[in-house]
Amino acid sequence: MKHRSYEFWVRTASLVTIMMVSLMIAAKSWAWLASGSASMLGSLTDSLMDITASLMSFLVLGYALRPADDDHRFGHGKAEALAGLAQAAFIAGSGCFLAFHGIERLINPVTLKHSSLGIWVSLFAIVCTLVVVFVQTKVINHTESIAIKADSIHYKGDLILNLAVLIAILLAKYGMTYADPLFAIGVAVYLLYNSWDIARDSADHLMDKELPDEEKAEILSIVNSHKEVFGAHDIRTRQGGKIKFIQMHLELEDNLPLIRAHQVADEVEAMIKAYFDCEMDILMHLDPLSVVKKPPYSESQN
Repeated sequence: MKHRSYEFWVRTASLVTIMMVSLMIAAKSWAWLASGSASMLGSLTDSLMDITASLMSFLVLGYALRPADDDHRFGHGKAEALAGLAQAAFIAGSGCFLAFHGIERLINPVTLKHSSLGIWVSLFAIVCTLVVVFVQTKVINHTESIAIKADSIHYKGDLILNLAVLIAILLAKYGMTYADPLFAIGVAVYLLYNSWDIARDSADHLMDKELPDEEKAEILSIVNSHKEVFGAHDIRTRQGGKIKFIQMHLELEDNLPLIRAHQVADEVEAMIKAYFDCEMDILMHLDPLSVVKKPPYSESQN
């Protein structure tokens, strides 16, 4: 079940990410000190930002995975969106630093030293980043975690960054001095673009954006498939971390006994949860059909 393995998957992604980035930081520090490459320094700076954001994400996820308590009756899932916003800030800061350093190197070009070392370290970083992206993709498929999605977008950018560093060092090795800072500036622009996407997605979660229209249509279809339900209206949805929250009014026969109406609501809830196979918090209000005022177009007519 997805909700049972959620904690395992997100913690696994965080631990693998921290381990791989630590290895990359050690290798890139060595390569930058030896070569003086601007793009390698940018890559090192980005990795330092990465591990800071990933450590923070790991700590925040630990909090977000706590069950609901007396002070947080809807759980702690929105902490994931806060982690996403923080990561967006780190990515934007990393991009700005890299852009400024690249511009400085355009004005004051530097001949790279020990470029072969930089090439091997870039290849090593590409392999480490591929491992991180692979694990994170598997985790996103199982959990749809906003924090891991933010991390994954960033590390896909890092994959491009490491490839750019490799190409820049190769070009600089053959006399194209400006390739190193130009590639650094290009990657900075890409990181800034990604930081905006992450911030927007995180803000959507914090502002209780509705679930996608396809999911809402699937929910309504499931509700209407029950033979004793005549429709549903006032459907409200949102997602907080691993939990999808759904509220709705069920339209039932006027003379249906209260005990049976309660059973119907339980059956509809079980059908929705079985279909989505994730942790959900569903609240239903039961309306007699005769009191439901039908607008010209209502959800129950879908």
